[in-house]
Amino acid sequence: MLEMKRLRLLWELSARGTVVQVAEALNYSPSAVSQQLALLEKEVGTPLLRRVGRTLELTAAAEALVAETEELLAGLERAETAAHRVRGEVAGRVRVAVFQTAVLAFMPQALRRLRTEYPNLRVEMVQHEPETALHETRVRGFDLVVAEQYPGHATAQFDGLDHAPLTYDSIQLALPRVGAGDAEFDLVESLADAAGLPWVMEPRGAASRHWAEQACRSAGFEPDVRYETADLQAHVRLIESGNAVALLPGLVRAESRLRMVDLPGDPQRSIFTAARISNAEAPAVLAVRETLAIEAASLAKTAENTVTVEP
Repeated sequence: MLEMKRLRLLWELSARGTVVQVAEALNYSPSAVSQQLALLEKEVGTPLLRRVGRTLELTAAAEALVAETEELLAGLERAETAAHRVRGEVAGRVRVAVFQTAVLAFMPQALRRLRTEYPNLRVEMVQHEPETALHETRVRGFDLVVAEQYPGHATAQFDGLDHAPLTYDSIQLALPRVGAGDAEFDLVESLADAAGLPWVMEPRGAASRHWAEQACRSAGFEPDVRYETADLQAHVRLIESGNAVALLPGLVRAESRLRMVDLPGDPQRSIFTAARISNAEAPAVLAVRETLAIEAASLAKTAENTVTVEP
């Protein structure tokens, strides 16, 4: 009988691409991974890997084993879920990947509620960019991901994941309060008016950066991006201090003192959770999802009732 541990390593190689990445993900040394794969190849009795240049490719036999291993791993998760549901307990560990806005906006309240209501549940959270987090959830690095999607900018799709809407977040042009910056900031009443101002955006490759640039181009100008940072709190501070403008979602600007200008069409980003279908019904995963939904809805309601204060 083939050993599950070695099959898992082959599956990880298929999902991650290199022996080094497999080793890093599972806390093995690269040589240990290579040795276990060589033993699996001997057990199977047929080549599983072939070297093409500096990379390893899976043979047809390996691909067949990977497909069967996927089913085995999913079956194990379904069995664990069934056992937890029979016991009727919310316990164990849930690993959650979250993008920065959610970390700041509603994760602290959600984590506190989970600790209070489910004392036997351990929730571990890591900040991750959505696309990377979705891939890591698919390959079992996380159990749940909180991700975002900008209008007209679909996130990558991964087999074996379900998606559940969490909340929607309106996007507006964020400016310093009147008098907080130069007079040219105070004259802005539309996106087109911000053509000559300095902008702050996330680094290239981020969905928010791509969407913001396209919005500016649709308004007839190329944004003067003088400041780049993935830290959205830094975006808010640069705007509040009169140094820049930006297109910000509502959860980012919550509790900040900014002047907001509506955009044509009232664009919104969607925030959702995703989990593997094989463990989406696990009591612990359901508890985390339900708690996130409660806190996200509460925050969205608060944001709707918040009026920007101007001097």
